[in-house]
Amino acid sequence: MLKWLAIVLIVLLALLQYRLWLGEGGVRDLAQVRERVAALEAENKPLRDRNARLAAEVVDLKTGLDAIEERGRSDIGMVRTDEQFFWVPGVAVEATQREAGASRVAGASPATEARR
Repeated sequence: MLKWLAIVLIVLLALLQYRLWLGEGGVRDLAQVRERVAALEAENKPLRDRNARLAAEVVDLKTGLDAIEERGRSDIGMVRTDEQFFWVPGVAVEATQREAGASRVAGASPATEARR
């Protein structure tokens, strides 16, 4: 009787070991799930960084006037009241942008650039 009980327990242990290592939900499946999680985390990292930048921009736009002024200048070409804007017909936008970049390097302020 004890001999049969030992054989049954050994067979049961072998079946459980098989399921643990090779069966559904076993160690192999766990390794595959971990690899998939790592791949998805790597895929989501740039998106999280982008969301953080956008959230910071939203906070900046809600609280600071500098960000609003920068948006107005770059997106719709707004000019402050103490500045003068001169439009020169026939000059390409790219050329004026290059000149603006060169004057910034030379140390001219943005207000000086707008008066030119």
